Amino acid sequence: MLAAYATQQACVLPIYLITGDHDVEITGEPTTSELIVLVIVGLTLPLMAIVGWVVSRSRRGRARAGVATIAVVIVVCVAATVAGPSQLAQEAVVVAVVLILTGCGAGSVVGWAVRMMLSHLATVGALAIRALPVVLLTALVFFNGYVWLMAATITGDRLGLAMGFLVSIAAAFVVSATRERVRPMLRSTATVLPNDTEKLADTPFAMMRDTPDYAPLKRAERVNVVFVLAASQFAQILVVAVVTATIYLILGLIVLSPELLNEWTHTYESTATVSGLTLPVPDSLIHMTLFLGALTFMYISARAAGDAEYRSTFLDPLIDDLRTTLIARNRYRGAVAVPACVDGTEVSD
Repeated sequence: MLAAYATQQACVLPIYLITGDHDVEITGEPTTSELIVLVIVGLTLPLMAIVGWVVSRSRRGRARAGVATIAVVIVVCVAATVAGPSQLAQEAVVVAVVLILTGCGAGSVVGWAVRMMLSHLATVGALAIRALPVVLLTALVFFNGYVWLMAATITGDRLGLAMGFLVSIAAAFVVSATRERVRPMLRSTATVLPNDTEKLADTPFAMMRDTPDYAPLKRAERVNVVFVLAASQFAQILVVAVVTATIYLILGLIVLSPELLNEWTHTYESTATVSGLTLPVPDSLIHMTLFLGALTFMYISARAAGDAEYRSTFLDPLIDDLRTTLIARNRYRGAVAVPACVDGTEVSD
């Protein structure tokens, strides 16, 4: 994350040096320097993804620490150059949040969820097909003048609250269904099936004894199990929502002429400010696509929570993997217990 963020800041610097400002305003035929700015803007996200992926492949702690240090230095230098010392406090908050989340293990869970999502892309396609009703719904919303008027006049804070409300409803659907699905497993993993033992073959847990009731799952561990399953589903559903929002963003860029934009929103405003950069995209279009993405996310979450085929093809394999993990956890906790009892004799580890 630090490397990707530093890459984004590194792309901001040449834009600032070329334009001499935070805004990108292009009128008429772009000049050579404006074309360079457009190329940098278009390459920013791919470069962030590539740099972040390359850094994530490193397993050497010293190399990762070096990359993190270089990233922080780049962020500080760019912030001081572009916005002055007043920007350093905000950048320090961003770096601190990334480090805290990494220390809490959030990055590992998100990375695992992304890998699981990529390994189930076929399920994503099937889920997208089931989303056709919401596509029809969003089409009616997209071509509704009153909704466009709302998108043009609503503030960013209110839009964020609306999206947060829809996402919280989606989270309630997914978490509630997931908790009911794994409730028997959270209570006890006393029954160890032959298939579970086969999955632990060639691992350090294969020779350990089953001790399912020695250390029952704590409340925090049960919450963690539900969180991991919910996070993997959120990652998959988010892909569908982002794809839907991207489709409508491209559609809006194609169909929105200045005359139509004025008819729907009563304004000719055709620019938007994102992260301090003024882009040639209507602000109302960005608001509309974000709203449609959140609406799609909520609908797909509700469908995923109640779709038996989706659960059998995506959720059940995740539950089986977690069941194996919990069995390994029980064996480990029993093996390292102190004092332990071997052949009726109490010994210390």
